[in-house]
Order: sequence, then C-alpha cells, then structure tokens
Amino acid sequence: MFAIEHYCKAESAEDAVRFLAANPEAKVIAGGTDVLIRLHEGSKAYGNLVDINGLTELKEITEEADGTVRIGSMATFSEIMDSDIVSRRVPVIAEAVGTVGGPQLRNMATMGGNICNGAVSADSAGALLVHEADLVILGADGERVASVLGFHQGPGRVALKQGDLLTSFRIRPENYKGFGAAYYKYAMRDAMDIATIGCTAATRLDGDQIDELRLAFTVAAPKPIRCEHAEKSATGKSLSEKTLKAVSDAVEKDVKPRTSWRATKEFRLHIIRTLTERVVRQAAERAGGKF
Repeated sequence: MFAIEHYCKAESAEDAVRFLAANPEAKVIAGGTDVLIRLHEGSKAYGNLVDINGLTELKEITEEADGTVRIGSMATFSEIMDSDIVSRRVPVIAEAVGTVGGPQLRNMATMGGNICNGAVSADSAGALLVHEADLVILGADGERVASVLGFHQGPGRVALKQGDLLTSFRIRPENYKGFGAAYYKYAMRDAMDIATIGCTAATRLDGDQIDELRLAFTVAAPKPIRCEHAEKSATGKSLSEKTLKAVSDAVEKDVKPRTSWRATKEFRLHIIRTLTERVVRQAAERAGGKF
C-alpha cells in the first residue's frame, strides 16, 4: 500500500493552486513517473497529493501570433515529440525528451514534472536553458513569468513557492530563430538510463563566425547549468577545430562534476570536454556552418 494520507483531484489549475496553498506538505502528481517511484519506496514526503491529470488546458502546444512557442506543462514527452510546432521551431526539445526512458514512460512523463522535480539529470533542462524558456507560473497571487535561467537552485530544489503551479513553457522567437541546436546524452546504457552527462548547444552564426553560443550541461554540477566562460570563448570566433578546442578548454571553468557510483569526477570531465566539441560542432552545422 502507498503511504497516501490526503489526495485531491484538481478540476482546474486554480483549483490545484488552492489545494497546494492550503496544505504546505502537498505535492503535485502529474504523469506520476517520479512520484510513484517515491511512493513505492515508502517515502512519506509524498503522502499528500494534488492530482492535475485531466487538466487538458495544461497539455496544449501552440504557436502564438508573434512566433512564441507555448508548451503546456502537462504535455507528455510523446506529445512533444509528435508536435509539428516543436519539430519546426524548437526541434532540440523533441530530441532531448526522446532520450528519456522507453515509450511507456514517455507516454506518461511530462516536461513540467521533469523540470519541477529539480533533478540534475533532467533531459529537457538543457534544451530549455539554451532557448532561455520562460516559465508561466500560477500562484495564490496570480500569474507570473520567470526565466528557466536560475530556476534550478540545487539538487531537488527549484524556484517555486508553496501554492505555485507551473502551467506552461514559452520560447520567444528571438531565442530560437537563426539558431541551430543539438543535444547528446551520454549514459552507461544505450536505452532507459539516466544521463551520466547531458550536453546541449545552440549556435547562431554570422557567416563563418560564431555570433552567439549557448551551452548547457546536466549532471556536470549540482544543478543544470549554462556555461558562461565557454560561451564567451566562442563569440566572434571562426568555425574551426581551434575554436572547438578553446571552448572545450574554457568549459572546465564552468562545470563542477563529482564522483559517484556512475562515474568518477575525472571521467565526467573527459566526457564533458569531448561532448562540448561534438555537440557545438553539430549545432553549428545545423545552423548552416561548415568546418
């Protein structure tokens, strides 16, 4: 038996916010792919649940008049992968979520859950970071918009207040138009494993030079990160092996890998440097560049 003490089925997003605000210990259950594991393990921290399944308004994927892509927080990974809007505008998001588990899990897991559980290995986090997604959050005081940059605050910690509910992600056109982007997940198994290291890059070119590089990693620090030093090292540089090497050197200043049972710190750093060159190259080629 699961250790569930209180269960509320939300009829609307506002309903969910009221339940969450009234119960400081309540947690949201969406796809349930993480919460049910915790319950199966006997965790009492998930004994008070607010179920938002069935809120179809949180599943919509749309493109607004100005080109902004909106992805509802309850959209499953499979729905995101199947979306024509995502494939045309922000395909690296579909590429990233397509590496998560198997089909059964992707049919249930949501991007909102993947981001809000604060996992350092969240596969969708890097794609959202390089596209600098806005997070639309409904709280007791109404709706607000926050950036995904800074949303992750440490292992299992995100910038949500009690009573907050993430309702959608928005990617503005200036954060995807003209960019080529790529994602690579290094895992110990080829399928159904969490990332040992996840790397996402987005590049915008000016002729044969890098106008802007955005580089993000998961499992390379206590939270998903953007790589400021590596990004600056590429600005205005030509597409060349020398530039790729300079970026992979600079990335060491941004990351803080650790040793775990999955991999040593030294091995993770080797993978980080290797993936930096590989993924930045692929992103630049997708932007139309040639090395």
